[in-house]
Amino acid sequence: MIDPPDSSGTRKLRRVLTLNDLILYGIIVIQPVAPMPIFGVVSQQARGHVVTTVLLAMIAMLFTAISYGRMARVYPSAGSAYTYVGNALHPGLGYLTGWSITMDYLLNPIICTIWCSKATQNFIPAVPYRVFVCGYVLLFTLLNLRGVETSAQFNRWMVAGMSVVVLIFFGYAIRYLGIQHLDAAAYLRPFYDPKTFSWTAISRGTAIAALTYIGFDGVSTLSEEVENPRRNIMLAAVLTCLITGALAGAEVYAGQLVWPDFQHYPDVDTAFVYVAGRAGGSFLFTLVNITLLVATVGSGAAAQLGAARLLFGMGRDDVIPKRFFGVLSVRGVPRNNVLFSGLLALAASLFLSYELSIELLNFGAFIAFMGVNASAFAQGGIGSRWHWKNALPPILGFAVCFYIWLNLSAMAKIVGGLWLLAGLVYGAARGSLLRRPIANPD
Repeated sequence: MIDPPDSSGTRKLRRVLTLNDLILYGIIVIQPVAPMPIFGVVSQQARGHVVTTVLLAMIAMLFTAISYGRMARVYPSAGSAYTYVGNALHPGLGYLTGWSITMDYLLNPIICTIWCSKATQNFIPAVPYRVFVCGYVLLFTLLNLRGVETSAQFNRWMVAGMSVVVLIFFGYAIRYLGIQHLDAAAYLRPFYDPKTFSWTAISRGTAIAALTYIGFDGVSTLSEEVENPRRNIMLAAVLTCLITGALAGAEVYAGQLVWPDFQHYPDVDTAFVYVAGRAGGSFLFTLVNITLLVATVGSGAAAQLGAARLLFGMGRDDVIPKRFFGVLSVRGVPRNNVLFSGLLALAASLFLSYELSIELLNFGAFIAFMGVNASAFAQGGIGSRWHWKNALPPILGFAVCFYIWLNLSAMAKIVGGLWLLAGLVYGAARGSLLRRPIANPD
């Protein structure tokens, strides 16, 4: 909402969003089914301890949520990691943070394309994977070229529908487990199984499971429209992480009980669909598969448009070539950027694995999270504002995020490192980029 011009003629956003509005927004962005698509990958990496990794990842997100909230108090009109880092630490670090986030934006459509293609193969296995990749990239691109956007009201209905499906899954899972006559030890194994537990495996799984929470920081982008942002941004970020962690933990806990054998899934990337099938037969298999497919199609189209808008913002500010990336079509769509991100998704989806794509996204996300924690520490350590109670959350947040980041695969760190190196070289060539943060695309 926008207020009428004030006495100076400046229009300002109206502060009408409540704490509940922010939490609902955070849950909509993350989605109630967030841990389901990555269940199989995390299960194999963590050797059957998915629920443990989801809860450990939540700890990192909670400390980081506090840091986002504190930075929102200092920069209530900003709401982006690269703005926080660029102002609190150094413009060059802000630029590299923005460059990392750019990789995340470009990877999101790739992840959605891969998963949608795999999920559709569950229904039509005779059609080659590459055909579905081409089809979904074309679908996302055409939707965005036509300027089709999902309304907030539609997103609310989608979240409501997903929530109903989650409840249905819980119902079938409870019924299935009720006839299995499991012993007490079986109910504890999803948290700790002495036969398979390994901190190395847990750490690797946590580095992937963190994707469950990606998007919680979106509440900080609404700082200018929130009642009492100094209080509500932090509360909303923390509560969004807690609610997500509780729901995600319950989903994967039930999933592990239904399918405890983490070594044998018909398809690792869509394993949760098969878990649902075991609990509720073909009906639940089809329902969960379609629900996740529809949700991921919506996310994929939105992710491609988000990437195109970010590229447009960078092109408009002449961070990247303006003549290509900084133009709009007559419909007001960043057409060149939509096509560019579509071609990138097509090429990458044919060669990248689902797991590596997730790890690369987390590579960039955790650099941003570490940057925000470091910024919160620096901001809290200035003059009379310094206090150990203010310093402890960002220190712990940075340490946990850094530990998770270190446990990404070597390939993810190599590819992500090359991306950062390319950004550093490009920034150095464009001199001024390392002296000012990337402009906020919003």
